[in-house]
Amino acid sequence: MDIVADVLQFIANNVFSEVAILIGLITVVGYALQRAPIEDTIAGAIRATIGVIILFVGVDVFVEGLVAFQTIVGSAVGLEPPEATNTLGDFLGSHGGSIALIIALGFLIHLIVVRVLNTRYVYLTGHLLFWIAVITAAALVEVFGDVDQWALVVSGAVVVALYWTIQPLALAPLMRKVIESDDWGYGHTSSIACWMAGRLGKPLGTKEEHDTENVHMPKRLSFFKDINVSTAVVIAVIILVAAAFADQAVLAEQAAGYDEDINPWIWALIAGLRFAAGIAILLFGVRMFLAEIVPAFKGISERLIPNSRPALDAPTVFPFAPTAVIIGFISSTVIFLIFMGVFAAAGWFVLVPPMIMLFFPGAAAGVFGNAVAGWRGAVFGGVINGVFLAVGQAVTWGMLSDTAPELATLADPDWYVIAWLLIGIGTIFSGMGEAGIWMVPVVVAVIFAVWYALLRRRSEALPTGAISGDSPFARPDSPARSGPSEE
Repeated sequence: MDIVADVLQFIANNVFSEVAILIGLITVVGYALQRAPIEDTIAGAIRATIGVIILFVGVDVFVEGLVAFQTIVGSAVGLEPPEATNTLGDFLGSHGGSIALIIALGFLIHLIVVRVLNTRYVYLTGHLLFWIAVITAAALVEVFGDVDQWALVVSGAVVVALYWTIQPLALAPLMRKVIESDDWGYGHTSSIACWMAGRLGKPLGTKEEHDTENVHMPKRLSFFKDINVSTAVVIAVIILVAAAFADQAVLAEQAAGYDEDINPWIWALIAGLRFAAGIAILLFGVRMFLAEIVPAFKGISERLIPNSRPALDAPTVFPFAPTAVIIGFISSTVIFLIFMGVFAAAGWFVLVPPMIMLFFPGAAAGVFGNAVAGWRGAVFGGVINGVFLAVGQAVTWGMLSDTAPELATLADPDWYVIAWLLIGIGTIFSGMGEAGIWMVPVVVAVIFAVWYALLRRRSEALPTGAISGDSPFARPDSPARSGPSEE
């Protein structure tokens, strides 16, 4: 049993936790199954891997600016994060092995479910495989304490496997509206905000009338149509405004982290430009790895898991509405800052602005909102994400107080839903002692089975012509493309 655990842990730590390696291996398998020439297989795998690495280089560039902005905003409003008796580091130190096993076993169960039930989407967002396992383990330990390791591993594996199966399937109809194809699914823990933006945003307008990429602007402001220019200007202005209210010592410290001799205000301008550069690098990396993983996955779809598609990270939708990306991020940030002020004034909770989570889920929700209601939907999507992060942070911190409360400040919207659901179900069976943990995956499996049966029934009741747009189980209407255009 120890050998099996060691192997699973190695795979979890060195494959699932390394997104570039995971995507490269998937590309090799996909091309090999199509019997592509060895030179094409090797070249495709390397291009896909480099594309992912370029994506994360872009992420590193602008995340650096987001972290600095978070520090400056905290200084400007004089906030301090709430105290915690336990830390995420302590939790990972004591349960890291179990989390690795949850990932490996959960992914195996996920593949089996996709293959047997034809749920179509294989979850390939590597870093979220890890974080979903962490939030699941933390919620279960919070309720049941330090139970037997294999009870925690098996229970957690079933839960994460079903989440990885449900999430991209539930978003499939909306995802087709965003990318206008069925080439890949959406695999990200912002899905509840994206789903709400797409479903609840419809009354706000139509994409045809209000598409963010076709918004009319006065000639003097036409430079805002260039996403790189508009991003640099908007982010630089936001950072400069925050800097004006921040402690100047904190501002100087952040600037010195970039260059000890630079003026803090010049640094703020450069931070906006670096943020825009990071977005440009990210989008280039997305296009590069999509150009390989989508056609390569066709081999897996045809030979291993029929009719399947990869479910990929949030940035894969950004090239389809880059202006909506910025609108979603800004509206998400604004609404969170409003909540932060209200909560502080009322003495309820000290919110910490999680800039990375405000960006990625907010941007993605903006893109999904734009797909149904144009710029109005993009604003609405960002607002939904901001509300989720503010309320979720305040509510969830205390719920995870005995394990890893910092997860509440690092969370995407789905993390909160997962924690609330598991703690709620677990509380019902906590009186059964350690045996109660086994009831959690049973209840989650029953919920999944009912949901799956209802979706299947609804899909079968739809007219044939409506299947492609309205059913998660739609078969592709066109051959796979190589990703978004360069325009």
